[in-house]
Amino acid sequence: MATPSGKAAPPNPQVSKRSLPRDASSEVPSKRKNSNPLPTLPRPSGTFVEGSIVRIAMENFLTYDICEVSPGPHLNMIIGANGTGKSSIVCAICLGLAGKPAFMGRADKVGFFVKRGCSKGLVEIELFRTSGNLIITREIDVIKNQSFWFINKKPVTQKIVEEQVAALNIQVGNLCQFLPQDKVGEFAKLSKIELLEATEKSVGPPEMHRYHCELKNFREKEKQLETSCKEKTEYLEKMVQRNERYKQDVERFYERKRHLDLIEMLEAKRPWVEYENVRQEYEGVKLIRDRVKEEVRKLKEGQIPMTRRIEEIDRQRHTLEVRIKEKSTDIKEASQKCKQRQDLIERKDRQIKELQQALTVKQNEELDRQKRISNTRKMIEDLQSELKTAENCENLQPQIDTVTNDLRRVQEEKALCEGEIIDKQREKEMLEKQRRSVSDHITRFDNLMNQKEDKLRQRYRDTYDAVLWLRNNRDRFKQRVCEPIMLTINMKDNKNAKYVENHISSNDLRAFVFESQEDMEIFLREVRDNKKLRVNAVIAPKISYADKAPSRSLNDLKQYGFFSYLRELFDAPDPVMSYLCCQYHIHEVPVGTERTRERIERVIQETRLKQIYTAEEKYVLKTSVYSNKVISSNTSLKVAQFLTVTVDLEQRRHLEEQLKEMNRQLEAVDSGLAALRDTNRHLELKDNELRLKKKELLERKTRKRQLEQKISSKLASIRLMEQDTCNLEEEERKASTKIKEINVQKAKLVTELTGLVKICTSFQIQKVDLILQNTTVISEKNKLEADYMASSSQLRVTEQQFIELDDNRQRLLQKCKELMKKARQVCNLSADQAVPQEFQTAFQDLPNTLDEIDALLTEERSRASCFTGLNPSVVEEYSKREVEIQQLTEELQGKKVELDEYRENISQVKERWLNPLKELVEKINEKFSNFFSSMQCAGEVDLHTENEEDYDKYGIRIRVKFRSSTQLHELTPHHQSGGERSVSTMLYLMALQELNRCPFRVVDEINQGMDPINERRVFEMVVNTACKENTSQYFFITPKLLQNLPYSEKMTVLFVYNGPHMLEPNRWNLKAFQRRRRRITFTQPQ
Repeated sequence: MATPSGKAAPPNPQVSKRSLPRDASSEVPSKRKNSNPLPTLPRPSGTFVEGSIVRIAMENFLTYDICEVSPGPHLNMIIGANGTGKSSIVCAICLGLAGKPAFMGRADKVGFFVKRGCSKGLVEIELFRTSGNLIITREIDVIKNQSFWFINKKPVTQKIVEEQVAALNIQVGNLCQFLPQDKVGEFAKLSKIELLEATEKSVGPPEMHRYHCELKNFREKEKQLETSCKEKTEYLEKMVQRNERYKQDVERFYERKRHLDLIEMLEAKRPWVEYENVRQEYEGVKLIRDRVKEEVRKLKEGQIPMTRRIEEIDRQRHTLEVRIKEKSTDIKEASQKCKQRQDLIERKDRQIKELQQALTVKQNEELDRQKRISNTRKMIEDLQSELKTAENCENLQPQIDTVTNDLRRVQEEKALCEGEIIDKQREKEMLEKQRRSVSDHITRFDNLMNQKEDKLRQRYRDTYDAVLWLRNNRDRFKQRVCEPIMLTINMKDNKNAKYVENHISSNDLRAFVFESQEDMEIFLREVRDNKKLRVNAVIAPKISYADKAPSRSLNDLKQYGFFSYLRELFDAPDPVMSYLCCQYHIHEVPVGTERTRERIERVIQETRLKQIYTAEEKYVLKTSVYSNKVISSNTSLKVAQFLTVTVDLEQRRHLEEQLKEMNRQLEAVDSGLAALRDTNRHLELKDNELRLKKKELLERKTRKRQLEQKISSKLASIRLMEQDTCNLEEEERKASTKIKEINVQKAKLVTELTGLVKICTSFQIQKVDLILQNTTVISEKNKLEADYMASSSQLRVTEQQFIELDDNRQRLLQKCKELMKKARQVCNLSADQAVPQEFQTAFQDLPNTLDEIDALLTEERSRASCFTGLNPSVVEEYSKREVEIQQLTEELQGKKVELDEYRENISQVKERWLNPLKELVEKINEKFSNFFSSMQCAGEVDLHTENEEDYDKYGIRIRVKFRSSTQLHELTPHHQSGGERSVSTMLYLMALQELNRCPFRVVDEINQGMDPINERRVFEMVVNTACKENTSQYFFITPKLLQNLPYSEKMTVLFVYNGPHMLEPNRWNLKAFQRRRRRITFTQPQ
């Protein structure tokens, strides 16, 4: 039940509560109960972060009967007098999110939080999630002191609730995130180690605290392993020294024994090798003989069905050949008859065609004769009419001369025009060729830009999609909008890209740059809210910093090896350059060489620069506020990834201007060419007109004589055509009679041919079928005969091979029996006794050929004869100690390997933990120091440890100074006053708020004990910090406020009232109250 407050709006009742306090400080609820639920309240507008609290509902909880609270997405200020139930809301948040009752400092049993006199209570928390809000319900049973959990109205276990809460990074047991009223004093009591652990859980990455715990466990195990290795190494050295004194005698004893044992084994193995050689030969021959015998059997069995099938095929083939001959004779006779009928039909067709052609010729001749007579008469009439006109024609020679002169002049003008057209066409071709060259050059520049865009698409797909959207919607923005900085930056030299990428954060490298706040809000609404793309956007300063001069001239820094400021290493649009100069001070950061690195101590002391770059490192310099000493830190430069592709935008703009100029020239050439063509077309029309006129005049001059000759000729031609006549009706009748007679004869022949063709086709089909059958039979017979011949040849060879192999097998079998008998005698074995395993094992390491065995026997007998005077008891003692040394060595080696693994794990985990932790502490320190500076005080936060390897001793140290005359002192429960501890605690929590990894923070009555000045300053910081965009939700509980405090439109103020005359929750209607107020105002007398 909360609404955002305005800056000047009076406080309205926001949280209804029914209780009747016994005194001013008690929170005893009334005995009245109401089971009617509260009406659903409008929720505050704004954007909640993942895990923020959307709604808090309580029933029979502490002093509340029924209550529902709807906090806002930013700062929520809960105000009410002492005892009204503000802290009850904090308890509801803690217990509703699976917090421990003891953490609140009020009671250690959850049943004590249920309203007195009630057997059950309920707390319901609704958390914001983009995939759908999460509603966690906790029902508390006072009698059993148990809780029943529900998620989205479905029963679950407390473990599942804790997992869901942890997944949203909510830690109600972490004082850096959740600071109840009774725990405010304990924050300052936190040790440095405890504060580090709480900070890691609150704002560090999810894996940071896990890495810290692993480091502590690894270090403890490492110490144990080091002690164990040291003890075992000392004992092992003593054993080894004792055995070294007898080592030589033992070695000589075992050397002689090895020779004697080897001789014995060689003598025992030799007959077995002889036997094995012959046995292997026998087995090989026997195997081949059995295989050959099987082949003989299969070959014989395979020939029987072949012989039977060949005989059967011969009988089929003879029958088929007889039938084929009969069918061939029938087909030949039928074909001859068909040929005769077909020849007769063709002869009849030719006769009909000849008659029709003759008739057509006569008809065409007659039509043509009539047409020629008509045309000739018409021509005579036209010629006679023209002759009458021609008789009146006057002398035309002067007109012909005039037309000839005009024609000559037009032709000269036309020749000049055509020459100019050719020149223009050549000029156009040259310009088009130049334009294609420039376009290709621009395309190559665009390809380089596409490479940068591909890198952006692969690494930041959301940003790339936003770029495409921007290019299609630029008309929606009033002022200039620059694409991501990594696309607009153009390095003058690729090797310098690493400096720029290491200086500018990756978030800003992929950020869009706007000149207008309104444009940026439109862009983020469309891209972030509607398209759900994760993009960054920044606003360029209203006053341009792009050309701002550095505080020191580069010439003064060249003596240290500096060759440029960062700003001069690249080109960028003015808004981008202005933003980078303002935000990253690139006009103040010099870049040096290896020479700078060699003189780094001098550079640090003399230049007093804040940031510098050498060839491969970045140095950050800070001056202590208290000691005025320069503190430096250096990091190695990372390899450039995005800015290595260079596009010369100035040259590209120059090429585009050239392309525009060429297009303008081409348009001018095309315009001139069109005008010349129009002129040429006009001259050509005039030329044709004059030619026709001249031709007409010449024809008129000689026309009369020609007309008289033509008329005479045409009259003679008409007389000849009239004499040549033909009777077409008679000719058509005769031709029709002859064609009918021929068609009757043709029909009879066609009927006979059709019958013969059917008979012949039937014979052909039968013959083809018989031929196919015969071909199949012949093919099968040929294949069978070939297979039979091959099988017979192979059978003869195989039988001979079988006889030879069987004889050889008998001979080898007899030899094997003799050698086996000899080998058993050498090893003292009976005929049915198996070879012992010890012999088999020893034989495996000895030579496997007779020659090698004989040579080794001779050698070993000679060596064994050289060893004399050896004591077996010394050997026995030595062997016992060797076994013990071996065991100790293996144990020690295992411990060392395990120790190395732990050290490697420590090194890896330390790097993943310590570097991000240092960066995190540095950010907290920066925010914390800024907050203290704004209050004219000083404060620092640093990472403290006495030994870098003792990971369980790492901690966060807070040092503060509230008076200029004192030094920085560590924040402790005893050194600072209560108000100073509250201010320090609040500012530390605000520094964490800026880092914004947890979804919400709760601080209960932390302003108690602050003086008015500090309280006002802290309140302003809370409002400014917690009301920023994309920050986590903040709950600030206080019983009182100073007057004239600054407020924000994004704040939500929750007022908690308490008293005997409070309305029932179901009767609370704010709109009805407002209507009643307006009616009272209207009815008052003027």
